[in-house]
Amino acid sequence: MDEHHDAASADSPLHVERFDDRVVATLNRPDKKNAIDQATIDALHVLCAELEAIPRILILIGAGGVFASGADIAELRERRADDARRGINANAFIRVADLPMPVIAALDGYALGGGAELAYAADIRIATPRLRIGNPETGLGIIAAAGASWRLKEIVGDARAIELLLTGRTIGADEAIEIGLVSELHPADELLPAAHAIADRIARNDRAATIATKRVFRAPRAEHPAVDLEAQAALFESPEKFRRMTEFLERKPK
Repeated sequence: MDEHHDAASADSPLHVERFDDRVVATLNRPDKKNAIDQATIDALHVLCAELEAIPRILILIGAGGVFASGADIAELRERRADDARRGINANAFIRVADLPMPVIAALDGYALGGGAELAYAADIRIATPRLRIGNPETGLGIIAAAGASWRLKEIVGDARAIELLLTGRTIGADEAIEIGLVSELHPADELLPAAHAIADRIARNDRAATIATKRVFRAPRAEHPAVDLEAQAALFESPEKFRRMTEFLERKPK
C-alpha cells in the first residue's frame, strides 16, 4: 500500500492522503469541530470527481477527536429558501454515497447534524466509545434534509429512525452499536488502523465484484433480480473469476 501525500491539502478543510487502492480524507477544521462549511462541500465534490474517475476505497475521518459537529450554523443561519432547494449538503453526500467503491466512515467524538448525515452516506461505519451521534436539527428550526430522512431508516429501521429525528437526541456508542448504526467500536488510537483493516479485507477481493456488489445492493427493489443477474453475467465472463476460482480449486487440502 504505497502512500501518495497531497501537500496542497494540508490547509484545506479536507486533508487527502492517496494510496494505490484507497484514499483517506480527514475533515480538517479542528478549531470549528470540523463543522461542514461550503469549502468542505467544495472539497468533497473535487474528491468525488477523482474517485468516480479512478475508483478506490474511501475512508472518512475527522481531525482532533471529532468527526463533524454539524453543518456550519453561521452559514446556515444566513441561507434562505433558494439555498435549501439547491441541496448543498444533500447533493454532496449523495455523490459520496454513490461512489463506485466502498466508503468507510471512522467516527470519533461528535457526529451531529450534517456530520451524522455524511456518516449515514458511508457504506460502513465504525466508531470509538466517545461517539455522540444524532440529528438535533428540529431544535434549530430546520429538518435533517441532507440524507437523514431517507438514509437513517434504511440503516436502523423506521421506528428507531423517526424517534431519533423527532426527539433530536444524540446517542452514544453503545446505543449506536445496539441499533446497528455502527458495526465496530475501537479505542481512538486504533480507529484509523481498524478502518484500514476493513479496507485491506475489501481490497483483497475482486475489484469488479466489489463494485458490482455495491451497485446491486443500492438498486431499487423493483430492479431485482434482473440487476443481480446482469451483473453476475458480466462477472461470469471475467478472467479474474476464472483465475480466482482456479486458484481456489487448486489449493492443497489442509
